[in-house]
Amino acid sequence: MPAQKKYANIHEAVNAGDVVALETMVKAGASINEVNERDKFTPLHCACNVGALECLHWLLWHGADTTVTTPKGWTPAHIAAIRGQDACLQGLANNNVNLSAKDHRGSTPGHLAAAHGNSFTLNTILRSGTGFLNQQGLKDINTTDKNGWTPVHAACYHGRLGCLQLLNKWGASIDECDNIGNTPAHNAAAEGHLPCLKFLVSTGISPTHMLGARNDQGETPKDLAQQFYKDAIIEYINGIEWERDHPEQAENLAFPAHVAAFNGDLDHLRMLVENGVVNINERDDKGSTPAHKAAGQGHVHVLQWLIEMGANMSITNQSGETPRDVARRFSKLACVKLLGRDPLLRGEQEEAEDLGYPAHLAAFSGDLEHLASLIEKGVSNINEQDEKGSTAAHKAAAQGHAHILKWLLEKNADMSLRNTQGRTPLDVARRYGNKTCVKILGGNPDDLQHLEEWSDEEAGGTEGNTDGASISVSDKQKKESRGRARRKVEDLERLLEIAKKNYTQLGGSLPEDRKRLQTIKDKDKTINELEAQLDYERLRREKLEAQLDQYRRDMADLSYRLQAKLGDDSDSESDAGYGHQSRQSTKQRVVKKRSGVKKRSQDEGGVFIKRNVSKEKRGTRYQKVV
Repeated sequence: MPAQKKYANIHEAVNAGDVVALETMVKAGASINEVNERDKFTPLHCACNVGALECLHWLLWHGADTTVTTPKGWTPAHIAAIRGQDACLQGLANNNVNLSAKDHRGSTPGHLAAAHGNSFTLNTILRSGTGFLNQQGLKDINTTDKNGWTPVHAACYHGRLGCLQLLNKWGASIDECDNIGNTPAHNAAAEGHLPCLKFLVSTGISPTHMLGARNDQGETPKDLAQQFYKDAIIEYINGIEWERDHPEQAENLAFPAHVAAFNGDLDHLRMLVENGVVNINERDDKGSTPAHKAAGQGHVHVLQWLIEMGANMSITNQSGETPRDVARRFSKLACVKLLGRDPLLRGEQEEAEDLGYPAHLAAFSGDLEHLASLIEKGVSNINEQDEKGSTAAHKAAAQGHAHILKWLLEKNADMSLRNTQGRTPLDVARRYGNKTCVKILGGNPDDLQHLEEWSDEEAGGTEGNTDGASISVSDKQKKESRGRARRKVEDLERLLEIAKKNYTQLGGSLPEDRKRLQTIKDKDKTINELEAQLDYERLRREKLEAQLDQYRRDMADLSYRLQAKLGDDSDSESDAGYGHQSRQSTKQRVVKKRSGVKKRSQDEGGVFIKRNVSKEKRGTRYQKVV
C-alpha cells in the first residue's frame, strides 16, 4: 500500500502520487511550500512535473502558493506546460491560477507549450482566456518574451507544426517581427523546419511577402537557410522563386491530370486515366503525382478514387514528401486519415495532433464546419470511437462546445456510448461542469454535484494527460481517490450547512434566503395580478350577460309584434270579404225599398263590424325566454 511507504520528504510523497502520505506529513509539520535542494521545486511544482493530479488538488485546496518560482522563474504552470500535463494545467486554471506569468526570459506557459509541441496543453491555455495577457491585462495571443518572440516564433523555431496550426486557428499573427526583425519564417528557415515554412508560405499573404521579409541585418529566410546549410529549405525557396520569375510555366499544362486533381475535377481526371491519356502515377517536373495535388487541396473524393484505382501513395516528390505528408503540411486532416497514419512518425507531436481521428479533433476544437464536412463526406463515422472509446460527442462535451452537441443530436449520434472509463457524453459534461452541455444532453444543470449520482463503483478515475505522461495509477488507487474526494465533498457540505445555520442564527441573511423571499414576493405579485385580472373578467362577463339578456328581451318583443302584425293582416282580409257581401245585400235592399216606404236608420251609410280582439293579461307582456 502506498500509505505504508516511508518517504524522506514531502516531495517524494508527491512524486509517488501518495496523497495520504502527503496529508500525514503536512499534519506532522512539513511545510506545504517546502523547496527541495536539487531543483528548487515546491510540492506543487513536483505535482505538475509528474502529473499527480490528486496531490495537485489537495495542495491547491490547502493553500499552496502558486506564485513560487524556480531559479529560472518557472511557476507550477510553466512546469505543467513543459511536461505536457494538460490535466494539471486545467486544474490550475480551475483554481484561477495566473497562466500568463512570465519566467526570467519573459516566456509564458503558452510559449513553453508551443516550444515543446504540447498541442493539447496549449489548447487548454488558449481556452482558459488568461494564458496570454499584455501589459494592460488584455488578452493578446501575440504577447512576446524578452527576445520579442511570440508563441508562433517559438513553435516555428522548434518545428512544432501542430502548435503552429493551432495558434494560427486562434488568430495568432504569422508575420510578427522579434527584437532583431526575424519573422517566424526566419526561425523555421534557420532551423531547417520545412513543414512549418511551407505552412507559413501557404497561409501568408503571398510567398513573396513571406519569403521576401528581411530582418534588421537585411537577411531573408533564404539567407539564413544558406548560412546554416539547410539544403531542403534552399531548394524549396528556389522552386518558389523560379515559379515567381516564370509565371507562364508555373502551371504546367503538360500534366492535365495534375491540374484536374488540383482543381478537384474528378470527372476529367477519370476520363484521362480510363482512356489511357495519362498514367495514374505520373509525376510532374517536381516529382508530384495527382495524389500529391489532391492531398494538398483536401480533395477527399479524388483521393478516394485514386486509392480505389490502385494509385501508389508512397511515391515522394522532390521534397521527399508523400501525399500524406503534403496533406499533413496543409492541415487537411480528412486526407491524412484517409491516407493512414505514418508508422515511421512517432513521438509526442503525432500523438498531440491525433491525426488518426480528425472528427474527434474537430469536435475538441469546436470546428463544426470541418466536423460536418468529415461526417457528410463519409470520411469519419459519427459514432466512431478512438483508442480510449471516446466519440466526437465525448470530446465536445468535455470542452463545452454546445453547438457541436446540438448538431450531433440532430444527426442522431448515439449519446449512450461509453468510453473505456464507462462514461457517456453526459457524464463527461457533468464531470467538467459544462451546464449548457448537460442541459442539451437531457441532464439537470442545477444538480451537477448531487451525491446520489456519485458511486465509488463507477468505472473510470483520474483523467490522464493527452500530451505528457503522468504517473501510473492502478484501478484500486483510482477507486480510493474517488472515495476520498467524495468524503471530502460530504464533509464540506455538512460544514457548510452548519455554517449557514450559525450565520442565520446571528441575524444574517443568506443569498438563497433572499432569493427565496424574492421568489415568494414575485409569486405573490403574480397571484395578485391574476386575481385582479380574474375580477375584471368576472365584471366583464356580467356586463356581457346583461347585454345578452337585453338582446333576448328585444328579440322576444320583436317576435311578439311580428305575430300581432301577422294577426292584424289576417283579420283585415276577412273584414274586406265580409264588407263586399254586405254592400251587395244593401244594394238589393235599396232596390227593393225604392218602391216602398223609406226608413232611415241611425247607422245609415255605415256597417258596424265586431272584431274579436283578445285582451292582454295583466303583468308583463314579454315571454320568458329560457
